[in-house]
Amino acid sequence: MAWSKMKQQLESFLSPALYGRVEYLSTSYRYLPDKAGLCYIAVDKKKVLNMNDTLIRWYQTELEIKNDSDIQIPISIDEIEAVRKDTNGSVPEERLKVIARSRKISEYAKELLSAQSSLSKSNFIVIANKFLSISIEESIESNDILLNILALVDRRVGKKRILNMTEKMRLKHPIVQYFFELRLSTL
Repeated sequence: MAWSKMKQQLESFLSPALYGRVEYLSTSYRYLPDKAGLCYIAVDKKKVLNMNDTLIRWYQTELEIKNDSDIQIPISIDEIEAVRKDTNGSVPEERLKVIARSRKISEYAKELLSAQSSLSKSNFIVIANKFLSISIEESIESNDILLNILALVDRRVGKKRILNMTEKMRLKHPIVQYFFELRLSTL
């Protein structure tokens, strides 16, 4: 599908409150095939998500994610029980929570790093095509950063669903959280 047609379709799904505020932009170099071109999402004429870099924090290592105090990882009782079972009950109670959180944030860090490493112009076009062909529920539930963003600015996601996603969004990449906050501000 040509970029202009895809852009038109993506913008037709934008929430009315975000129409004109969120833009999808792509450039390519016709006479320089070795140059990749640019692809980004702009909010209020400001490039927020460039497929190479962004104003939102990018993580370089798993350790950066583990040490980020802004990331709040909820730990369930089942996860604490799994640690207790793995350690045969020989670990003090307060350490069980620390170990469970460490395990969960390690998994989260790996998912986050793999999700942000796949952002590129060619990937954006592939993901945009996928977004246009799957249900909005699949896009919201996906671990893909771009699918989450496209779903959050979509008009098919209503106020009630947005408000019910608050807890889920805490575990998403900071750029997804940014678009979630943007959408919340329009309600």
